[in-house]
Formats: sequence, structure tokens, C-alpha cells
Amino acid sequence: MIYDIRHITTFDYGANVKFARCNLRLKPIDWPGQRLDSYTLSVHPAGHTFPAHAEAGLANVTRLVVDSPVRTLTIESVSRIMVDRLIPIPSPDDPTLADVAAMARLSRDASAAGPAGYLYPSPLIPLDRAIADWCAPDLDPGRGALEAGMALAQRIQREFVYDGDATFVDTTPHDAFVQRRGVCQDFAQIMIAGLRGAGLPAAYASGYIRTIPPAGQPRLVGADATHAWVLLWCGPAIGWVGLDPTNGIWMAADHIVMAVGRDYTEIAPVDGVVLGSAAQDMTVSVDVAPIETPAGIGAPAPMTYISP
Repeated sequence: MIYDIRHITTFDYGANVKFARCNLRLKPIDWPGQRLDSYTLSVHPAGHTFPAHAEAGLANVTRLVVDSPVRTLTIESVSRIMVDRLIPIPSPDDPTLADVAAMARLSRDASAAGPAGYLYPSPLIPLDRAIADWCAPDLDPGRGALEAGMALAQRIQREFVYDGDATFVDTTPHDAFVQRRGVCQDFAQIMIAGLRGAGLPAAYASGYIRTIPPAGQPRLVGADATHAWVLLWCGPAIGWVGLDPTNGIWMAADHIVMAVGRDYTEIAPVDGVVLGSAAQDMTVSVDVAPIETPAGIGAPAPMTYISP
């Protein structure tokens, strides 16, 4: 499937801002099952952009510098991306969680996608005994990795309530876990904390989701905004597999990966420093439009969505 994605971020600073320096991670990365065909970035009314190095995680980083007074700032990115990703199917031959944990510890892959870098706590996702204990029934070491990962994702989807007013961007996984409420970021961070607590490599994925609900069912959570989900490394033969605990589904043809990191701090779509005297207000608009299925590629396999 080919998608056109338009992501617009607008800042209202309340008063003139004389200087801003931001990191933009709005250009989707190339990732197994997807390929970026085109990308444009525009900033209005002022600003200079240039490529920058990703200090952590897997992301395409653009540095934005605004050095003339502005009251508002609009950042618009437009991507065309092809996604050809099948739904994973658990098999009796899958490595067990114990196998995966051992292979990750022994891995010598020092790249940003190497599993060893995702075994340990990160700034926003510390190890948490309560979360680890709650996740443990689904993460028996002898269980197949794909089966166990989906079981945990669907349990989070069943037992937690999506509530956009319950948490903030800096809410800890523990606080969201205690409430049993939150948004996609919270659910992804809780699942990652549980997986890492079991000695498994788990990463935070940021991106987009196209939603086509079954007849009579509501849209999936995550449409018209950036979405977050989990990547579980399942050994070198299978690699990284995406699990969406907000919706209880696999990452497949309707998920577009924008960036991958240990947690949100490494892959936030926009972060930086602004010099001003008033509070800022930010609004985000995202449109994910399917264009066509390329010749030679089959239509995405039928999927049963579990709505939140």
C-alpha cells in the first residue's frame, strides 16, 4: 500500500519569540516492510533547516533554527511511503522468550538496531517491579516469543482504558499503570517496562496508523495523530516484530514507522529550546491517506481489529 502523509505542527507562542532551536524527527525512516519514496519539509513564516545526526535511536533528524522574531510557527512535513508488511503468524518453531533473552545478551550488533541496547532501563522507562509482576503471567520463559508478545499486548488492550485526559507526556509508566488509564504512549511504555523486566529487548516505535474499522465498529485509536507502539526483538531470524497494545494488534500494513528508540525522549517528533516570555500552545494535525496497492504486491491480509 502507498500512503501520503501530511503532518502539520503549529506553535502559538503567545508573544514574539526571538530564537528557537529544535530537532525535527518527522521524516519516516526506512524499516523492514516500508520504503520512503519522497519527503518535503516546510517551515513558515521563518526558519533555517539542515540535516543533523541522530544522537540516539533510529531517526531522521532535521535541525531547525529560528533567528528572527515570530509569534506563530508552522512546520509541515509531507511523505509518500510504500508499506508491504505481512501480519506475523506465531509458530511452534518460534524461539522461546528464554531463547530470545539469551540471544540478545550474546548479540554483538552494536548498531542502533542491535537488541542489546534495548534490554536495559531508559530515562522514561525504568524497571518497575509492579509492572514486571503483572506482565509475568504472559511472559513465561518457555513460551514462543510471538505468541507471548501478542498475549501481553491484548491483555493491556483489554484491561486498560484509553483516556486522553488521564495522563500527560511526562506521566511515568508506574503512574499510568496504577490508574489503568492513559494513551498509546503510556500503554507502549508499560509493555516495554514489562518486557525489559523479563530480560527481553523492547523498543518504542513512533509513527502513524491508518484505520479502517470493521462495519459498525469505531475507528482505531491513533488516527489523525502520531501513534506509539512496541517492537519486540525475536531473534536474528525473525528480527523486530511490532505489537500495538493500544489496539491489541500486530504492526502490519496499516502502521508506518517514523522513528525507533528506547523511549519517547529519543524520538519525539519535535523538541528543542525556545527563548520567549509567554507560554506556548501546540496543535498537531495528521492525515494518512492510502493511495493504491502497487502492482505485484498483494492487498494487505484481512485483519480483525480489536477496538479500544
